[in-house]
Amino acid sequence: MLKKRNLGKSNLKISQLSLGCMSLPSEKKEAAYVIEAALDAGINYFDTADLYHLGVNEEIVGELLKSHRQNLLIATKVGNRWVDGQDGWTWDASPSYIKQAVKNSLRRLQTDYIDVYQLHGGTQADHWPEIIETFEELKRDGVIREYGISSIRPNVFIPFAEKSQAISNMMQFNLLDQRAGEWFDMLESQGLSVVTRGSIAKGLLTNEWRTRLQDYMSYPKQQLVDVLTQLEETCGDVHAAALAFNLHYPTVASTVIGARTKEQLQQNLRAYEKAQQLSNVDEMLTFTRQDRYTEHR
Repeated sequence: MLKKRNLGKSNLKISQLSLGCMSLPSEKKEAAYVIEAALDAGINYFDTADLYHLGVNEEIVGELLKSHRQNLLIATKVGNRWVDGQDGWTWDASPSYIKQAVKNSLRRLQTDYIDVYQLHGGTQADHWPEIIETFEELKRDGVIREYGISSIRPNVFIPFAEKSQAISNMMQFNLLDQRAGEWFDMLESQGLSVVTRGSIAKGLLTNEWRTRLQDYMSYPKQQLVDVLTQLEETCGDVHAAALAFNLHYPTVASTVIGARTKEQLQQNLRAYEKAQQLSNVDEMLTFTRQDRYTEHR
């Protein structure tokens, strides 16, 4: 059974593995196999966004979760605005758009509240007092229970964390991209947890890594072969090592994993069980690189 951790300073307890719904098939029957397996395994945190498939993902998630709504947590995101019939989208974090977008998300998700509403990015030009007050207003009105951000830009998530009552930041973090770790202490001191995305690095941090080889972040392909071979020899299971690494950090409330099929989800669940036996994170750190963010500081 999956263990749970508190999400930031809130009283929400979320499963250490959660489901990132962006990877779900856009056909409801196929998506149901994944959702049902996640529920059976004890996953209680489902992360989506209004941008995913231009709202279709929220509709599928809402339909498949509505009969279980009282027992689980739904997180979605706002800020990327699109117009039907036009290509692409624009950034809009204005109070009026956030209030409009949350109503649309509630309708698509078939719920009258959102557990965690996240700003889906952000820029230095955003007017933080207005954005934060809008989230606070939605919280006072009971439309959302808590709010957070999804950003890897320190010059965005730091002011948001310091000036708000946010409880989470969704950030890319894995053995091959440890840049977010520099900010864990700061985020925790402000009452935020991290929920990690990109946790298996496009499949490189699984036992199928030989078929997924490509340049990744600051690692050229050949260097990855050396690192992943060492990881395999040291831990016995690359996938389990990846999850053990992320969950080693108390600031990480949950590792968000994507799954397009039931089998992909089950692979992550098996890796999670094996990860409980791994405690050699310090050794993993000796042959991986601790890069730092060089932009948006």
